[in-house]
Amino acid sequence: MTKNQNLVGVIFASISVFIWGITFVSTKYLLRSFSSYEILVLRFLLAYFALWLIRPRRLRLKERKNEIYFVFAGLFGVTSYQFLENMAISYTSASNVSIIVSICPIFTAIFLQIFLKERHLTIFFNIGFLLAIFGVALVSFNGVVEFHLNPKGDFLALGSALCWGVYSLCISKINVMELDSIQITRRIFFWAVVFMIAIGVFSVLRSETALPADSKNLGNADVILDAGFNLARFSNPLNWLNLCFLGLGASAFCFVAWNIACEKLGTVRATVGIYLIPVVTIIFAFFALGERISLMGAIGALIAILGLFVSER
Repeated sequence: MTKNQNLVGVIFASISVFIWGITFVSTKYLLRSFSSYEILVLRFLLAYFALWLIRPRRLRLKERKNEIYFVFAGLFGVTSYQFLENMAISYTSASNVSIIVSICPIFTAIFLQIFLKERHLTIFFNIGFLLAIFGVALVSFNGVVEFHLNPKGDFLALGSALCWGVYSLCISKINVMELDSIQITRRIFFWAVVFMIAIGVFSVLRSETALPADSKNLGNADVILDAGFNLARFSNPLNWLNLCFLGLGASAFCFVAWNIACEKLGTVRATVGIYLIPVVTIIFAFFALGERISLMGAIGALIAILGLFVSER
């Protein structure tokens, strides 16, 4: 691997981690007007069509059997991962979800070692993993030492971490095909939207005449059909601003950038950057929302970064 390839991979991974670390603000705002399912569909539809405009050419595979990797990447890495994570937050604390989802790198390393015979579970990787998880825990609690287990929400978060491991496995297989990164991401998003629509068929279709924008009655899989309510939320420019940030920035751009990072650095090396997402979140919340950073949170951020470097070793 050349130094230039390594640098490109680090840059793209860092940008993705930074943007993903601040997406919680947009999602939190949109949840006042949209269900988790609606945000998911709108976000990735925007991303899919944006990538079509950028690269309006059909992706042709040398072997049709390779389509299965795109199908699984869309199902597990986008639809299942995002939906399970959003549902987990509804049943357990955001701190629990942050900690559990941050174990994605260990699942990625295990899957690649089992299925691709890539040896990543070294002593340094394992020590770095433990350090990073401890640091992420401190960051997530940020001075609040209460920890409440909620089996339903915690298992959903664990399921999302497993899904990302499967996605990472699929990306490793796709990257060896030497295809265009934008077309790869667009094909993955296509299958993701297909599975999202399938979920919508079984969702609760609602048509309420008076549903306030800050209503807590919105369920995870609700689809709101009320014309007045839809007019109000889709005419809100801030809703569109946040949807575009999630769709064009956090989805279209970041997934392309992440796939490039995985190609340049290797999937496991890129994935350990996920340890830093809670660190970015707490720092962004400090500057953008005025949320305080406790001594516990600051120490946790340093430990998480240390764990990242040890894993890289």
